[in-house]
Amino acid sequence: MSAAQETPAGPVLVTGGAGYIGSHTTRLLQARGVPVVVLDNLSTGWRQAVSAPFELADLGDRARLDAVFARHRPRAVIHFAAKTYVGESVEKPALYYRENVFHTWNLLEAMRAAECREIVFSSTCATYGNPLRVPLDEAHPQDPISPYGRTKLHMEHMMQDYARAYGLQIAALRYFNAAGASRAGDLGEVHRPETHLIPLVLQVALGTRAKIQIFGDDYPTPDGTCVRDYIHVEDLADAHLRALARLQAGGSPLAINLGTGKGFSVREVIETARRVTGHPIPAATSPRREGDPPILVSGGTRARDVLGWEPARPDIADIVSDAWRFHRAHPDGYAQS
Repeated sequence: MSAAQETPAGPVLVTGGAGYIGSHTTRLLQARGVPVVVLDNLSTGWRQAVSAPFELADLGDRARLDAVFARHRPRAVIHFAAKTYVGESVEKPALYYRENVFHTWNLLEAMRAAECREIVFSSTCATYGNPLRVPLDEAHPQDPISPYGRTKLHMEHMMQDYARAYGLQIAALRYFNAAGASRAGDLGEVHRPETHLIPLVLQVALGTRAKIQIFGDDYPTPDGTCVRDYIHVEDLADAHLRALARLQAGGSPLAINLGTGKGFSVREVIETARRVTGHPIPAATSPRREGDPPILVSGGTRARDVLGWEPARPDIADIVSDAWRFHRAHPDGYAQS
């Protein structure tokens, strides 16, 4: 019997599929003819962003999870559902350990009971902590400095243990800065509260925010502001599908960075947004935020070598342009669109 014949015919279950990256990944799965079911509790996601079959459920509810697995019999899981704010994790670590670690354990146990063995996991470069060298490749020590980063690392370790003991097939994808929006302009980044630079800058261009705050202009970088690696959300979605295909072809567990390998400073992003939008976008400088590394840029070639993946839209102007198209069409987010 071939590997293709052995693969179950059920859908892919996308947890957190009503969120930013999850909704784009769901869209791409559908575009490629892959059956998909979205599971989300809508605590931070948006029902308007979901066009696939939908299950309103919380990962903390094991009975509900078991019912979802019994009803849909998913062949694999792509796991986005998690709390993701670094500052909030410092203030509320109990929330993060429950929502990220315990709820992921619940999911893995539901998968084990249903004999669903493949999972692609949304991890983060925050598992590396303060960089000892830049760019960061996958061999960099993992020493997270926030409860958020530590919970994501615990989730990675838990999945690795399940892989060794129970035959789980895992892919942990460590993102850098997800950004942009669908080129169709109907899916994009909507958070409450919003903390990411590009949507905040575009809120200034829209007139819903008076100015953009630059936290620190005295870093050891070319213009004194922090440098980050921005990766288009549609490129992230493509990487998830490639990772899933690799697992389904019998590939071994893997952990891979997802970034462009090129960094842009806060000032460069603001200036790009000025050019793209045609708005002046006033900026003001504030003191540094604690815990902000000067530079975070992805390194290594593992994503290319193992997945055959390279970003299709690495240019910051393309990323900002796509985000601007979405935010102009949805100035109040999905709720008021």
